[in-house]
Amino acid sequence: MRRRPLALLAALLLLLSPLLYAAAPVFAAVDVAKQVLIGADYANKDLVGATFNLSNLREADLSGSDLRGASLYGAKLQDADLSDTDLREATLDSAVMTGTNLSNAVMEGAFAFNTRFKDVVITGADFTDVPMRPDQLKSLCSVADGTNPVTGRSTRESLGCS
Repeated sequence: MRRRPLALLAALLLLLSPLLYAAAPVFAAVDVAKQVLIGADYANKDLVGATFNLSNLREADLSGSDLRGASLYGAKLQDADLSDTDLREATLDSAVMTGTNLSNAVMEGAFAFNTRFKDVVITGADFTDVPMRPDQLKSLCSVADGTNPVTGRSTRESLGCS
């Protein structure tokens, strides 16, 4: 007989659960694919799962933003500020990073195999488990220094520099 009240409570929760979740607001991730966003200010924003595919983010400020799981496929990030960003699990494939500031960025698990890094600042950046082309890895190792303040990992070690 004691099981009957629990069964009734479970059935009641199942019936009411759609109403409970309907009251919660739903926020969609930012989607600004194929946009010209030169000099845009996205500093210190929650951009988890955002889409910036093929966007021109030249000189944009994304510093301090949470870009976990974001997609920046083919984005132009020349002279952009991505310092102190969280780019874990982000897609950066085919992005152009020339003069980009990645200091203290956490890029753990990001996908950057065809990303072009040139004249970038990577002091304190964490590249743990980021696949990239050997020529880009060699270029980054030549300027790698510092330790990431969030993960405590050395930039050189996270890149696998010898």
